[in-house]
Amino acid sequence: MAIFDAMASNPMLLMVFVTVLGLLVGSFLNVVALRLPQMMEAAWKRDSRSLLELPADENAKVISLTSPPSSCASCGGRIRAWHNVPVVSWILLRGRCAYCSAAISPQYPLVEFVCGVMSAVCVWRFGWSPQLAAALVLSWALLVLTVIDLREHLLPDDITLPLMWLGLVLSIFEIFTNAHSSIAGAAFGYLSLWLIYHAFRLATGKEGMGYGDFKLLAALGAWFGAASLPMILLLSSVVGAAVGIVLIVFRGRERGSAIAFGPYLAGAGWITLIWGSAIGRLMLPH
Repeated sequence: MAIFDAMASNPMLLMVFVTVLGLLVGSFLNVVALRLPQMMEAAWKRDSRSLLELPADENAKVISLTSPPSSCASCGGRIRAWHNVPVVSWILLRGRCAYCSAAISPQYPLVEFVCGVMSAVCVWRFGWSPQLAAALVLSWALLVLTVIDLREHLLPDDITLPLMWLGLVLSIFEIFTNAHSSIAGAAFGYLSLWLIYHAFRLATGKEGMGYGDFKLLAALGAWFGAASLPMILLLSSVVGAAVGIVLIVFRGRERGSAIAFGPYLAGAGWITLIWGSAIGRLMLPH
């Protein structure tokens, strides 16, 4: 198609197109972050009632990523298309509902903006290439996983497992790594955190992390190979420890309180995507 030919030959056009696409995808990711946990909870309730041989709940609301239409949580007013222009609408509405003036969470424009920036950085790093398409998918998935984990302390299998399988499939074409390293990365990524989890549980009697973290690291191992795992774990642990200390010192959070680890894994994975080669050269100079 002509538009693709134009973007392949015009880096600025590619940058603008992908950035705008990232802003639009960010708006959709806000919907996913809000509704996917609700959909999972509804499915758990249905399955539980079926297992207990209870009648179906006739009053249960049917929720999907597209239905019901988006509306204000305070007044129920339907959000129109012109209320939902990424970042711009939130600014023009001054962060308030067009109908009842209730405050709209800054999460929405922030996720849209971050998604646009991450998409633009992917263009800067990979240009017009198969790696760009893969990098965008991974960036968007890591962003929505971060938002969900921060909100719900949950990393849905509906995202982490397809992400792992996609990494394995991409390794066949050696997009970021080869198949041998990808398979090893998925296996070692899962097992490394699984072993840490059980060692911590045996030592303290507490659960230090969730199984979603294992699956996310397995996915990152599938994308970047086994050799990337030490760097990802180091980056995520350092950032997680620093943030935890800040929360304890400045916000009075108790030492034993739960902190979602998924965002730090996701952040480390994205840093590896963009700057992994440079960091690897610094860590292992030739």
